[in-house]
Amino acid sequence: MIQWMLILSLFFFGLAITILLYRIIWGPSIPDRVIALDTIGINIISGIAIISIVVDTKSFLEAILILGILAFISTVAVSKFIERGVVIELKRDR
Repeated sequence: MIQWMLILSLFFFGLAITILLYRIIWGPSIPDRVIALDTIGINIISGIAIISIVVDTKSFLEAILILGILAFISTVAVSKFIERGVVIELKRDR
């Protein structure tokens, strides 16, 4: 019973990612697309966690941590680029 619920939840995560891909391609604004990318990252992390439960292994936990860090950094970088136009500021205050 639990295996079927986990597989069904993987299906729904895939459906959510498909809907979010639509939002990325035809989104009304850039911030909506950034939020959709961040949500896709969260859904992928959740899907990997469910696959780890189904397979009954802990070897995917490192991949979950790396994807979480990369999703956070990419969201911050794109948001900073939208706000200021650059990701890394090269001017120094002396």
